[in-house]
Amino acid sequence: MKQPGQSCEPPPQAPHPVLAAYYDRLEQRPRFVRQIFDRAACDYDRIDRVMSLGTGSRYRREALRRAGLGPGMRVLDVAVGTGLVAHEAVAITGDTGAVVGLDQSASMMRNARPPTGMQLVQGTAEQLPFAPAQFDFVSMGFALRHVADLAGVFREFRRVLRPGGIACMLEITAPEGAWSRRLLRLYLGRVVPLVCRVLAREADTPRLYRYFWETIDACVPPARVQEALSAAGLLGVDRRVRAGIFSEYTARR
Repeated sequence: MKQPGQSCEPPPQAPHPVLAAYYDRLEQRPRFVRQIFDRAACDYDRIDRVMSLGTGSRYRREALRRAGLGPGMRVLDVAVGTGLVAHEAVAITGDTGAVVGLDQSASMMRNARPPTGMQLVQGTAEQLPFAPAQFDFVSMGFALRHVADLAGVFREFRRVLRPGGIACMLEITAPEGAWSRRLLRLYLGRVVPLVCRVLAREADTPRLYRYFWETIDACVPPARVQEALSAAGLLGVDRRVRAGIFSEYTARR
């Protein structure tokens, strides 16, 4: 029986446990994530091009199309960052005014170069500042690992989607094979931070990319992400995998 003053909301479902090298308690993570992205924002696009070997733009566009994005759809890109996914959404929809980007990091958005007419809004995935049923498509590119509550975020996605609308989350997932996991750890955990030391203008940028690998390594398994999507009331939950590490989660309202 619920006790007086006790919340009916389920407990938060964090995508990974506390990473003590970066913060001590779960409550500290949102501030840490916002601050480190703020500091590394000026380097983000440059390092992404190097890290993805120049294929990131094409992959994002193809993934959005596979998820069902098409012309005429109104899009919310959550954790828009510098606009890498949003740019591809604009290219597909053909309408800059139909794509809205949201991010908690003001510095990331200041370093974005959005197409003329695209709106950028500061806010969090856990509390989207939009009325219900506003969008045909909600996307999130490689940011699931940085939210505070998977189920809470997915409930917000469902709330702002129109009936039949699509949610699409792109993420890097550590491979199951031991050797593949070691290779990815070497590349993302060692090689990319080393490249950052050479190319980055901000001292915190290598630390951000080391943090990326640790969140990938510690992230809950894909089945837990799919369970959270279903628990949020989304339907037709699916996951496609590309190159053994790129997870494309989709669901519908």
